[in-house]
Amino acid sequence: MESLSERAKEHQGDSLREKIWRIIFLSDSGTARTFDITLLFLIAGSVLVVMLESVESVAAHYATLLHGFEWAFTILFTVEYAVRIWVVRRNKKYIFSFFGIVDLLSILPTFIDFLIAGSGHFIIVRILRMLRMFRILKMAEHMGDAYVLVNALKTSRSKIAVCSIPRALA
Repeated sequence: MESLSERAKEHQGDSLREKIWRIIFLSDSGTARTFDITLLFLIAGSVLVVMLESVESVAAHYATLLHGFEWAFTILFTVEYAVRIWVVRRNKKYIFSFFGIVDLLSILPTFIDFLIAGSGHFIIVRILRMLRMFRILKMAEHMGDAYVLVNALKTSRSKIAVCSIPRALA
């Protein structure tokens, strides 16, 4: 499997596709960081809309506005997903990767709701957009470390419990 740095060397040409690849998949320029920050705000806004739609009183008063925002976010994320597929060299590898699947699952519920009336229960899947923040924040590589830490805490829980008993009870 090739690394991002190897891939970056490959994409040092001047084509539009290569420039867009660098902006989307690397954070080595101001434009790429601006893209990442913009995407973070869009994801946060989308998640906020999902949360607001789950509050009945808010949804009752602002249903049309929230629905409009949801479609705007979905269209933007669909375009971004299509561009990601276009710029990667191995489309199928990206499409079936963890983040490729997350990207797809985060846009599908809106389209499913449009095609199949009453399928609103799928809408909660849009919350998967939050997982996209891990990619942007480059935290995905730290998930293995978090897993090790959680396992260490689980295996040490009896020792932690004993140490946290107040001396007055001992």
